[in-house]
Amino acid sequence: MSRLGTETAFEVLVRARALERQGRHIIHLEIGEPDQDTPANIVEAAVDALHQGATHYGPSAGLPDLREAIAEDVSKSRGIKVSADEVVVVPGGKPIIFFTMLALIEEGDEVIYPNPGFPIYESMINFLGGKAVPVHLREDRDFRLDVDEMVGDITDRTKLIIINSPQNPTGGVMTKEDVQGLAAAIGDRDIMVMSDEIYHRLLFEGEHYSIAAVDGFKDRTIILDGFSKTYAMTGWRMGYGIMRPDFATHMARLMTNSNSCTATFTQVAGIEALRGDQGEVEKMRQEFEHRRNVFVNGINKVRGFSCRLPKGAFYAFPNITQTGWPSKKLADSLLEEAGVAALSGTAFGAFGEGYLRFSVANSIENIQIALERIDQWAKKHL
Repeated sequence: MSRLGTETAFEVLVRARALERQGRHIIHLEIGEPDQDTPANIVEAAVDALHQGATHYGPSAGLPDLREAIAEDVSKSRGIKVSADEVVVVPGGKPIIFFTMLALIEEGDEVIYPNPGFPIYESMINFLGGKAVPVHLREDRDFRLDVDEMVGDITDRTKLIIINSPQNPTGGVMTKEDVQGLAAAIGDRDIMVMSDEIYHRLLFEGEHYSIAAVDGFKDRTIILDGFSKTYAMTGWRMGYGIMRPDFATHMARLMTNSNSCTATFTQVAGIEALRGDQGEVEKMRQEFEHRRNVFVNGINKVRGFSCRLPKGAFYAFPNITQTGWPSKKLADSLLEEAGVAALSGTAFGAFGEGYLRFSVANSIENIQIALERIDQWAKKHL
């Protein structure tokens, strides 16, 4: 248990809430969730489902109708043929990470993953006794994966490679050429790929390209996706994995042994999310792009801060090395003194030192207040 890490966003949220109870006004730019409400048509579908008795156990792999809807959506969005028996529905995105590693990783096996990156990757590798092999995502590459660097990390013990695009925390996006280069580098080695595509609809430049679309890689890829980010459904706890049918059978058995099934009425709402009007999704994407522009433009005017324009997700990852402050100390000071909750780059791995992560999933008004407070902090301390 001592090898388990954590997700610092929730710890900072608790500290921020404690300050609010003391009467402080805190701008929340720490938690990675849309501030918008779930679209009304999805909520209504869930309410209708409850009234119609969707309150009982369902299949461990998910309701057949939802799995079919997911298969249709993924087939269209990734340009691959997916069937319902390749879909496993789980409560949130993390179980796909957890179950994939439980199924694949033995003690001493190596897992290559992005750093800075979502902290649960490294936490689960360590928990299972695997060897975490970080690939440094570098600012001078717009935080794109360096395929050449990754190739040098592959050994005979490599069992899994994790990729995430658009990426948390940096907003970096892998190009089609990056993805194809990665596939070529893996070649015919006996290595699986977990492709975390939870932000694939929140893309501001270019088009999303999944490694599952590369010839020969669909059966070697586990796609992680879900409803939390795209449809503002973080509290509903519903994610899914796309994988070959034999792996899906094992994944469903892990569900049986842990969660039994995902809540039935939320799955009915998920069908409406996928097959209903997508207008709200596009409006949210446009709003996040606008907020990204406002935040990055503003933070680049603050002494000691410099930030590249992220190409996806709803995060900004400014460089703070010119401040002379370590990341954790600066994030703590912004919370305590300026009332702005952000995360230290080190919450996402050792290579996050020198950066902070800000979520722009807040109103333009609050983002502008936060920028003013950060600027005042910089004038006082730098």
